[in-house]
Amino acid sequence: MPIFPGQDGLMPKGAVEILCHTISDTKICERFLWIGFNGVMSTLAYVAPNRLLLSNMAALLWRKRLTTSRFTLVGVCVVLTVGLGYVDYLTGYEQTFLLFYLVPIGLGTWFGNFQIGFTFSVMSIVAWVASDVAAGVPTVGLWNIGMALGSYAVFTSLLSKLRTLLNELDQRVRDRTAALKREMAERKRLDQEIAEVADRERRRLGQNLHDSLGQHLTGTALAAQVLRDKLADRSAAEVAHADKVVHYIEEGIDLTRNLARGFFSPELEADGLNVALQGLAENISERFRVPCTFNGDDAVHVGDATTATQLYHIAQEAVINAVKHASANRIDIGLAQNGQKLTLAVSDDGRGFPEKLPEPPGLGLRLMAHGASLIGGKLAIARKRDGGTLVICKLNKPQPVH
Repeated sequence: MPIFPGQDGLMPKGAVEILCHTISDTKICERFLWIGFNGVMSTLAYVAPNRLLLSNMAALLWRKRLTTSRFTLVGVCVVLTVGLGYVDYLTGYEQTFLLFYLVPIGLGTWFGNFQIGFTFSVMSIVAWVASDVAAGVPTVGLWNIGMALGSYAVFTSLLSKLRTLLNELDQRVRDRTAALKREMAERKRLDQEIAEVADRERRRLGQNLHDSLGQHLTGTALAAQVLRDKLADRSAAEVAHADKVVHYIEEGIDLTRNLARGFFSPELEADGLNVALQGLAENISERFRVPCTFNGDDAVHVGDATTATQLYHIAQEAVINAVKHASANRIDIGLAQNGQKLTLAVSDDGRGFPEKLPEPPGLGLRLMAHGASLIGGKLAIARKRDGGTLVICKLNKPQPVH
């Protein structure tokens, strides 16, 4: 089974997907949700007809004009009022058009203010009375005129207050959204700084282990070897014990070297991510006696130190989990590039991902998810059909900074 998903980007059924490329990465990456895939799920896109798009664009354009231009607003309301008055005249005074006059009144109030709306309330009353008189109405009662004008005034006042409340609410939402964006940007900046500090400390500890403790143990091993040779020259009985001391010191050197490589990879800085992942595979094979191979294209070049470091740590954590928790007999690491998309995949043939995730998830899983979020990636953990686990991290290739 290939360790990379198909070109359609679908994950196997039962995948646990952690989306880390949105702004709410921190909350999403703290919780894992089971997501089932039926094997045919695809991205759906709805393309609206050109006529509908044009009508929507025209509606947005007129809305902008009515909102920003008082002259356009007043002109439209005047045309509507005069047009309604003419239609009112044609239908005769037996049919009342008072309800339809609310259209220009509502437009003037909603896109303008209370004064404009009330002005067109008066104009609507004038148009109504004039059309009825022209149509031959015997008499127009002042009571009817007063009731109509009062109803229009109440409608205009309520609509104006509603518009004011909606404007205030909209402004509060915009202010809150801007504050949240600033807070999220600050949190992202702090996360990146913390990751950089942690990476520097990790390299410092690894270098100290390699340069200080490692060199000290190497010197101790040489001294013990010299002592062993002197005891052997005198055919002393303690030669066997000296051999054990030398062996234990050499094991300590190997352990120190492995610990140092766990903190940082010298190849990552010197030769790039491909060489570092190859070294990781060889180190795992030698240290745990588990076959671990790396399959990657030499043409893949990340170009960003932070991205390369996080991808290396994700692969490292996934491989360690496969060895220690999944009892894997074989591990495959892959790195591929498709256009501007980078994909890191770690596959094993171990026990597989548990049916039910612990609450809260393990520290290793959260660290992988957080690392993916820092570089704008998407992490997915899937249970393979033939057994084992597939860990995939997808992200856009970082653009070089000029």
